[in-house]
Amino acid sequence: MATKKLYAGAKLRETRQRLGLTQKDFAGKLGVSLPYLNQMENNNRPVSTTVVLALAQEFGFDVTELSTGDSERLVSDMREAMADPILADVAPPLPDLRLTASNAPALARAFLHLHRAYRQTHERLASLDEALGREDARTLPSPWDEVRDFFHYCDNYIDAVDRAAESFATPAQPDRNIRVRAVSRLGNSGITVAFADTPALRSYDPDTKRLTLSRRAAPETQTFQLLLQLALLEYDKLIEATLDFARFQSDAARAIAKIGLANYFAGAALMPYGPFLDAAREVRHDVEILALRFGASIEQVAHRLSTLQRPGAKGIPFFFVRVDQAGTITKRHSATRLQFARFGGACPLWNVHRAFETPGRFLRQLAETPDGVRYISIARDVSKPGGSWGAPDRRFAIALGCEVSHASALVYADDLDLTRPETFEPIGISCRICEREHCHQRSVPPLERRLTINVNARGTLPYEVG
Repeated sequence: MATKKLYAGAKLRETRQRLGLTQKDFAGKLGVSLPYLNQMENNNRPVSTTVVLALAQEFGFDVTELSTGDSERLVSDMREAMADPILADVAPPLPDLRLTASNAPALARAFLHLHRAYRQTHERLASLDEALGREDARTLPSPWDEVRDFFHYCDNYIDAVDRAAESFATPAQPDRNIRVRAVSRLGNSGITVAFADTPALRSYDPDTKRLTLSRRAAPETQTFQLLLQLALLEYDKLIEATLDFARFQSDAARAIAKIGLANYFAGAALMPYGPFLDAAREVRHDVEILALRFGASIEQVAHRLSTLQRPGAKGIPFFFVRVDQAGTITKRHSATRLQFARFGGACPLWNVHRAFETPGRFLRQLAETPDGVRYISIARDVSKPGGSWGAPDRRFAIALGCEVSHASALVYADDLDLTRPETFEPIGISCRICEREHCHQRSVPPLERRLTINVNARGTLPYEVG
């Protein structure tokens, strides 16, 4: 089988600029000529084996990053943006989108930013929110979207915060009583921790230096909230420096991201990178065993597994998603080639939707996307009780999965037949960009295909995709 050529010009150029080297100096350190380096940076030539080895030896570069990065995410996001009806007649073909993502990622991000601004303006007008004429009616991206994209394009891994959390948690070995350690650390700063019968999970009074946690919450939730507040109080400078680097466009986005980074710290402290990665490999990523071992919830463990992308010590590239009962995606991340729809819900053929029907049980699914990539996915409901009589339950379902090439490292793949194509269920990303012609769950036609409508016949769909 022929070896696939590696074109990673944008990543190579970003690496050189991060090191502060000119093309001439970089070429010298890599042992190639200046014209050759220039051709590789512009994707006119593939990255050679000599350069890959030199990157690892000279700079300690994790060469797996050359074949990952933002390209697949950008292509997926641009395809979905191009499925907007306003762009239907001018949408470029898929090869052009891939070329843009590889050669001009900054241009691709600028287009996505422009499309988000258009959508937000359109939604303001459609909802008659009196945006026109208001001084604050700027076409900025939604704060939630901006923060989501920040974590999305960081591969859901924030190195400085992750390492700080690991450093805090490691001395707690071997008993791993991270909760006692956190209370002690806060106590050293004069902060008292109390519990109350309240629906609010966490409340901190800076005047009295009193942190109140809900007695109704599960123990793992209490510990998580404790660590989250610790991050906000004890690691504020680190978090603020990370926020400065992100350059958010609004105060609201920065505030949301600050909570997001504190959440990240809490998860990374509860499940420190090195010990958690070793344990995940040992138990073959059994989520329930990991939850018991680290005192975490099922959702916390699944989310943490999707963040194990530290350069030089990467775990399995997982995707992770959480949906509500309406199918709306409330959390999403993918370190795989599978990218979730930015607008609307997830594919209805995906097992995450069936998880609501089987509470307390994991469902397994072998699935194949239209690009031919095959995945193994597990899904489970993670409903959260209200904590008192009459308080409404919060119902969610999560899915965690990876490409089948990693199936041997997952206990959930045992006894599944990975050899027969018919065992893989066809799933998609979004109906508007899904190319499957005969999907019985299709909600809207694919935008890039011609439709045939026969008034004298009706099949599964009221049209045929040509």
